[in-house]
Amino acid sequence: MHEGMMGAMCKCPHHKVVPGLVVLFGLLFLLGALGMVSQQTVSIGWPILVILAGLMHWSKGMCKCDRMPMK
Repeated sequence: MHEGMMGAMCKCPHHKVVPGLVVLFGLLFLLGALGMVSQQTVSIGWPILVILAGLMHWSKGMCKCDRMPMK
């Protein structure tokens, strides 16, 4: 289970990677709106971030914390 459910910190990477990808997603659009990155970069970057987030969510089934018994 997650940190709040078990009281212990889970070491599974998807718990940190997906929120990080969401932050990068927002940052990419912000930098595009400010003109700091090209629209072509934004157009290529956001689908890559969505794919990475999807892959991490898909790999969630391999998470060890989801198989821990609840206390």
